[in-house]
Amino acid sequence: MSLETEDTVKLRETEDSVIRQPFTSRLGDAIKSQAMQIVLVWLAIVVIFSVLSPDAFLSVSNFRNIAISVSILAILGVGTTFIIVTGGIDLSMGSVLVFSGVVASMVMENVGTGQGWGVALLGIIAALASGLAWGLLNGFLVAKAKVPPMIVTLGTFGAALGLSQVLTGGIDLRASPDVLVDTVGFGSLFGVPSLVIIATTVVIIGIILLNHTRFGLRTSAVGSNAEACRRVGINVDRQLIKVYAFAGLLAGLAGVLNLSFFRSTTIAGHSLTNLDVIAGVVIGGTSLFGGIGTVFGTLVGLFIPATLRNGFVILGVEPYWQQVVVGAFLVGAVYVDQTRRAASSRGTTRTSLYSRISHRNRNTNRRES
Repeated sequence: MSLETEDTVKLRETEDSVIRQPFTSRLGDAIKSQAMQIVLVWLAIVVIFSVLSPDAFLSVSNFRNIAISVSILAILGVGTTFIIVTGGIDLSMGSVLVFSGVVASMVMENVGTGQGWGVALLGIIAALASGLAWGLLNGFLVAKAKVPPMIVTLGTFGAALGLSQVLTGGIDLRASPDVLVDTVGFGSLFGVPSLVIIATTVVIIGIILLNHTRFGLRTSAVGSNAEACRRVGINVDRQLIKVYAFAGLLAGLAGVLNLSFFRSTTIAGHSLTNLDVIAGVVIGGTSLFGGIGTVFGTLVGLFIPATLRNGFVILGVEPYWQQVVVGAFLVGAVYVDQTRRAASSRGTTRTSLYSRISHRNRNTNRRES
């Protein structure tokens, strides 16, 4: 059996062991993870605002508003987490969201009477297809053309936004079936907003994909060491294309939800969406250097700036300070990640050194005996 074949078998065994890892073991790892530490930070923020303004902040309607404000960003955050885990970046998600909403609105306006679930479904399909197309383009340029992800997605950021303005003449479109607005945009189930339910479903799917499937394991492996993945037979280029396509598909879904909630394509309203999402992903514990990521951490990381903004508005703090605090959280998260990586590297070196010394001692004892 060749070395490459042995490595491939070991990879399969590792994948199976991770996927079949006992629930109690996974739960213990989750409690120790950085994501849970971020949860404690968020809870501390909630406690502080609750003490400062209990009547306004501690209300069901306020937490409902925070959850709704995070919903669309959370869907984008799931795709962005996968991309950053591969060691890439996506600056185009806000523009792809807008473009997908524009295409969906145009399709729904020009089909039939522009109303009914049939029209709404065609618009949803058009938005998902648009997002998927941009994701495939990003993935192809990154994987096959070997263009750095930052340059690729910066280019598609401008291209998607520019095409949106060309198609609409720079004017927001507002064609959206009432059934879509009433059911998805402002609908609820058992008192829970539809947007929150959809976002929660996507987050759960993202957690399962990243932590309990070969797709997620290979995504993390590519971010950790792409060359090693190639040597054991993983098609790295295809994996990257899949990840960017997945993120694009989610951006298309976010475009439909955005159109349903605001009843507008909001062309000028997402220039900073990519930065907000990336900040949430990094604050949540996903490493900008690739290989390490958590979808649950991303969700909590998005809740932190949303809660801060909400609390600052209630307290009457100037909005400029919101950006200062979020920026401080972002820098702190990157610092913690670098410190953790440095400590892990030292631990690996020490373990490796200990193994070599022990191996030498065993060989010496054998020769002496």
